[in-house]
Amino acid sequence: MKVGLIAGNGKFPFMVLEGARQSGAELVVAAIREETDPEIEKLADRLKWVGIGQLGRMIRFFKDEGVEKAIMAGQVKHVQIFSRAVPDARMLKVLLKLPRRNTDSLIGAIASELQSEGIELIDSTYFLHESLPQSGTLTRRQPNKHEREDIEYGLEVAREIARLDLGQTIVVRGKACVAIEAMEGTDATIRRAGSLVSGRLTVVKLAKPNQDMRFDVPVVGVPTIETMVEAGATCLCITAGKTLMFDRKEMIAAADKQKIAIVAV
Repeated sequence: MKVGLIAGNGKFPFMVLEGARQSGAELVVAAIREETDPEIEKLADRLKWVGIGQLGRMIRFFKDEGVEKAIMAGQVKHVQIFSRAVPDARMLKVLLKLPRRNTDSLIGAIASELQSEGIELIDSTYFLHESLPQSGTLTRRQPNKHEREDIEYGLEVAREIARLDLGQTIVVRGKACVAIEAMEGTDATIRRAGSLVSGRLTVVKLAKPNQDMRFDVPVVGVPTIETMVEAGATCLCITAGKTLMFDRKEMIAAADKQKIAIVAV
């Protein structure tokens, strides 16, 4: 099977490449010039660099390569998409038809555009199911009473925020919401919370109620733990089966070392 990879930033595209290689699938990579780590050139068999607004160029590349299925992996910053991209004619057509300027609308429209050319956008975790946690506590330390209360409160708030597509992360202390993610990303949200409140923070990162696993899948990793330590956060709650854990063993080991509790619900 030949699969197209639309590669954004971070480690996600590299994980997909490795997972595809282990499964025997062939990947051709459309790398986003403004986002993708250039190191990807060393691992990809076939690669083309495209600008963030060059949807037509990307589609032509995939069709020339005989791609019938595609995966999106890696973040493309919202600010890049809506304020810095120079769209080609195909992307401009997509942008002009958007009912609203949020991630779901944009990526859903791009998925439809790919489908119109016979390219199906599939689950971004297709090659990575071992990196999706089952429910339960993943670390040696269980959440304490106060953290459990903050998780319960945080889940209520996070479900509403996720439903409105305003962000996946909130930070709580004492059953009060300290910070809510907007466009800045998880780590920046945690740091902002740490600048507002000193210590004992609980981070809740929740998938949307009807999370489309083709794109914008919640992701955590060792940098998440490092940021939590910096901000004084002691507990992380994620969605079981719908959150990618990068370098899972290393992440849990780092959390155990800092006595941070991680729980999947």
